[in-house]
Amino acid sequence: MTEFKGFILTRHWRDAPAGTELEFWLATEAGPKKVVITEQPSVAFVPARHWEAVEAQLGAFPRMQLRPLELRTFHQEPVIGVYATHFRQLGKLARALQPLQIPLLEADVRPHDRYLMERFITAGVLIEGGRAEGSTISDCKLKPASDFRPVLKVVSLDIETSQHGDLYSVALDGMAERIVFMLGEPPTLPREPLDFALIYCPTRQAMVENLNAWFERNDPDVILGWNVIQFDLRVLQKTADDCGVKLLLGRERTPIQWRTHPGKQGYLFAPTPGRLVIDGIDALKAAVWSFPSFSLENVSQTLLGEGKAIGDEYDKMAEIERRYQEDKPALAVYNIRDCELVLRIFEQAKLLQFVLERAQTTGLQADHFGGSIAAFSHHYLPRMHRQGYVAPNVGEIATKAFPGGYVMDSKPGFYDSVVVLDYKSLYPSIIRTFLVDPVGFAEGMHLADAAMGVSGPQETVFSRDKHCLPEIVTTLSKARDEAKRVKNEPLSQALKLLMNSFAGVLGATECRFFNPKLVSAVTMRGHEMMKLTRTFVEEKGYEVIYGDTDSIFIWLKRTHTNAEAHAVAAELVQDINAWWSSKLRNQQGLENFLEIEFDTHYKKFFMPTIRGSDVGSKKRYAGLSVDASGKEEMVYRGLEMARSDWTPLARQFQEGLLTRIFHDEPHRDYVTEYARSTLAGEKDDLLIYRKRLRHRLDAYEVNVPPQVRAARMADKHNAAVGRPRQYQNGGWIQYVMTRSGPEPLEARQSGIDYEHYLSKQLQPIADAILLPFGESFVALTTSQQALF
Repeated sequence: MTEFKGFILTRHWRDAPAGTELEFWLATEAGPKKVVITEQPSVAFVPARHWEAVEAQLGAFPRMQLRPLELRTFHQEPVIGVYATHFRQLGKLARALQPLQIPLLEADVRPHDRYLMERFITAGVLIEGGRAEGSTISDCKLKPASDFRPVLKVVSLDIETSQHGDLYSVALDGMAERIVFMLGEPPTLPREPLDFALIYCPTRQAMVENLNAWFERNDPDVILGWNVIQFDLRVLQKTADDCGVKLLLGRERTPIQWRTHPGKQGYLFAPTPGRLVIDGIDALKAAVWSFPSFSLENVSQTLLGEGKAIGDEYDKMAEIERRYQEDKPALAVYNIRDCELVLRIFEQAKLLQFVLERAQTTGLQADHFGGSIAAFSHHYLPRMHRQGYVAPNVGEIATKAFPGGYVMDSKPGFYDSVVVLDYKSLYPSIIRTFLVDPVGFAEGMHLADAAMGVSGPQETVFSRDKHCLPEIVTTLSKARDEAKRVKNEPLSQALKLLMNSFAGVLGATECRFFNPKLVSAVTMRGHEMMKLTRTFVEEKGYEVIYGDTDSIFIWLKRTHTNAEAHAVAAELVQDINAWWSSKLRNQQGLENFLEIEFDTHYKKFFMPTIRGSDVGSKKRYAGLSVDASGKEEMVYRGLEMARSDWTPLARQFQEGLLTRIFHDEPHRDYVTEYARSTLAGEKDDLLIYRKRLRHRLDAYEVNVPPQVRAARMADKHNAAVGRPRQYQNGGWIQYVMTRSGPEPLEARQSGIDYEHYLSKQLQPIADAILLPFGESFVALTTSQQALF
C-alpha cells in the first residue's frame, strides 16, 4: 500500500493465540480504516539483582524472555527487560513476584498505549506499507502525523422514555438520514409533513434492530449526546437485553464494550469499536466551561438563547406521556429537537474541534475525558526511556503533604486604581526555568558535586543537562504560542490545560511519578517568586493588597486615569521581567522563562473581610474593570454573586449594591427598598435555593442539611401521588425556606419565612460591603422591617 494519513478514533488490544494484537480504528480521507498489528510483544522491567529469582518463575510463563538493558531505576539500579508474547502474562508474573517483594516495573502500561507513546504518536498517524483487505490494513507501520485532522461524520442521538425508563423513541440527527424510530402504530389521521423520517416500530425489538441497521448504513464516526452514556445508551442496552437482541452500534456490527469506573460507583464507560462517543456535559467540563446547571435546557438557553423547555421535570414527563399516547409526531419533533440543540451547542462552543485537538495534544483517545496522569505518562515515558531510565510503580513513595499555591493575606477595603499582574503559565514556566523533572532529580541527587546542578527547595538538586519535562513543556509552550497566533482557540486551550496539569500530576498519589519533593520544588518556588515580586513592587512605591498563586494585585496608591494605570502596569511588567532575567542569569546561570503579564485594571476594587471578623478574605473580591479602550465590566470572584448555592435574591442584591457603590451612586435607598420589596413578597421568584445532593438520601443520618429535608419531603409527596421518587440517589433539589422550614417547590405548603432571607441572605452581604462606610443592614432597614 502507498502511505496515507489517519486520525485514531478508538484503540483496543487483545491476547490472541499467536500473541498480543492491537486494533486501531482510524478516520481517513478515504473513509474509516481498521489497522491490525499482530504479535506485538509486551515488556516490563525488573531490577537486575533479581534476575535469578525472576528466572525461576519463568517455567510457568512459556516464551517469556529476560534480556539485559542499558536502563536503570531512579535509584540508579540497573534493570533487565522482561519480554512476553501476551500482555496478560506480565500481570500474572507481577502477582507471582509480589510475595517475594520484587517489583515488576511498567507492567501496567497497556500494549496499545505503549505502541503509540514509544513512537511519539498521539492521534494523527501516517500509515506506511501493509496489506489491505477491504477496510482492514495489517502488517503496516504507524508514524506520527501531527498535522492531520479528519472531517468526521457526526450523529447526535437522543431517546425519550416513560417516567419509568421504558423506551418510547430514538432520534438521530446530523447526517443526511435524519430519523426518529417511534414505538407504536402510525396515526390514522394525516399529519403535516416533517423534515425528518418518522419510522413506527411495532416492538422495542424492532426499534433496536432498526437502530443497528441505521448505524451500519450511515456509519458515523462520532456519536454525540447529552448524558448519552449514563442515560441514553444504558437505556438502549437494557432495552436490547430485555428483548433478547444485541445492540450493535460499533463498526462491523460490534457491541459496546461496557466498563465500570473503578472509583465511581454506578458510572459506566461505553467503548464502541470504531466510533467516538462524546457526551456534551463531559466535553464542556473538559474545556473548562462553567454553568450553574449543565442541563441541556440551561446550557442551550445560555449559549444559543433558546431551549427545549416544556416545563418543570414533572410537567415534562407528563407532556412526553401525553404526546406518546395522543400525538406521536409531536413527540418525535421534541425528540429530534434535543439532537439539534446538542449539535448546535457543539458547533457554538467548538467542542468537537477541542476534543480532537485535545486528543492530538494529550495522546488520549478523543472521548477519554480526565486522564491528566495518563497524558503525562504518554509524553514522559518514551523520553525517559531514551534518557536511560524506567519508571517506578505507583505507591513507591509514601504519601506526604506538600504546600499548594501561595495565597497572600489580603488587605480588605475599597480601592481606586488596582492593577493585576499575572505570571503566564506559572508552574510550567518554573519547570522550564528551574529544570524541575523526575529524571533530572534522579540525576541531580547523585551528582558528585551538587553545585553543578540547579538547587531547589527542600535541598533538591536537578541536573542541568539530563531531563525530559522542561523540553516537553517548551515544545507545548511554543505550540500554544503558534495556536494563539493563528487564533486556534481550541488547540490553545488544550495545550494550556495539559501544561498546567503537570505540577498537579507530580503531586497525585495515583501517579507513578508522585514525589512530594518534586511538586514542592514547583509550588515552593512559586511562593518565593510571589514574595520577591511583592517586595520589588513595593520598592517602586506601590502597595500589594493581595496575591493568589500566580496573580498579584497592586494598589497604585492614588486615583489614576485608565491610560495612566495601563502605562504603570506596562512599566512594571517590563521591569519585573528584566529583573528576573538578570537575577537568574547572574546568580544561577539559568535562562529565564518566567514572564509576568498585565491582566486587569480595576477602576474600583473591593476586597471583603472574612465574615464576622476584620481579617481580609482570600479568593473573594469584586471590581469594576476597564480595558485599554475604556470598556467597563463588573467582575466577581468567589462572592455570593458568583456562587450557585446562594439564592438569586442574594446574588441580585450584591450585584446591585456593588454596582452603585463602584459608580458612586446612592446606595442607602437601594438597600431599604430591596428589603421592603422582599418583605412585601415582590421578589418571591428569587427566593429559590438550588443545591446538590451529593449522597443517597438515606446516607444522611446525623447532620441533615436543609436540602436533604426538602428532598425527603419531595419524594414523600412523589410517592403519595404515584410519581417516581426523584432524589433517592442524589441530584439537584430546589426549595424555599418557609415558616415550617425548608420545603421543595413541588410540595410547598407553608408561608415564606421572609426574616430568614433578610438575616441569612441579605444582611451578611450588605454588612460586608457597608462596613467600610460605617453603616449596617439593620440600621438602614429597621424602619422597613417594623412595618411588616
